[in-house]
Amino acid sequence: MKPYVLGIDIGGTNTVFGIVDARGVVIASSSIKTLKHADVKDYIDELYENVMRLLEANDAVEKIHGIGIGAPNANYYTGMIEKLVNIPWPTPLPFAQMVSEKFGIPVAITNDANAAAIGEMTYGAARGMKNFIMITLGTGVGSGIVINGQLVYGHDGFAGELGHTIMKRNNGRLCGCGRTGCLEAYCSATGVARTAREFLEVRNEPSALRNIPVESITSKDVYDAAVNGDRLAAEIFEYTGNILGEAFADFTVFSSPEAIILFGGLAKSGDLLMRPLKESMEKNMMNMFKGKVKVLLSELKEADAAVLGASALGWEAKPLPGQA
Repeated sequence: MKPYVLGIDIGGTNTVFGIVDARGVVIASSSIKTLKHADVKDYIDELYENVMRLLEANDAVEKIHGIGIGAPNANYYTGMIEKLVNIPWPTPLPFAQMVSEKFGIPVAITNDANAAAIGEMTYGAARGMKNFIMITLGTGVGSGIVINGQLVYGHDGFAGELGHTIMKRNNGRLCGCGRTGCLEAYCSATGVARTAREFLEVRNEPSALRNIPVESITSKDVYDAAVNGDRLAAEIFEYTGNILGEAFADFTVFSSPEAIILFGGLAKSGDLLMRPLKESMEKNMMNMFKGKVKVLLSELKEADAAVLGASALGWEAKPLPGQA
């Protein structure tokens, strides 16, 4: 067997890829912008050029056993990307087949958050756990659910879309999925920015955020302001944490996880997010689960969780007809 696999994590903003060995060591990694090309074929061409450059630099061109991909709404069973919310490519898209034909290497694909869960279970904070939920807080809110040591795919490959559970039944925000009131519309990085714009519009107190053009505000702007003592920015995190905590209390009821593990840029907000989240979770928790569920941060740095999880699929990827 060839000694390496390639792990590719396709996010709404960046695509990160890495060469991984059988021990789960990321030999080398790089990235490209996901949204640079509206045409998915142009995106795959750029991905190929950059991956080949990385492989050549690490003497690995002929040493890749398979490719594992984590992508939004990717179906492990069919290799298709069925629908995209934050990326403007037409769907359904036979993505695994397209990448396999371009590289001439077997490809397996799964949901990006599922890939992160696999990586966390194998190499990170969920090592040894058989029941946990992975929550990715990025451009959207993704999730991977592990029950009895197995990732939950459901009958059609799409189980575990916890980011699209409804948190606001009346007058909820429109989500990219087409529904209103989804968790993702409030607790993703873009959701935090939307909260900031709403707060600034309806409230009068001073804030450093008022010095930024309202449509340009990002979750990092809110974080920076909160760290510097901005009261309004801190309340935005309080609002976000309260909603996440309510959601986590509900998630606990159906799978009784040992832990809920947070991954992504927003998860690094420290006590600004974690304090209201934990307080809200325990306040809303069914009595039999109170105090039983840990909320942990990913132990894998940056994109390693998704890259490692995706790469694990590469060992099991099956060749297309005609591939060696």
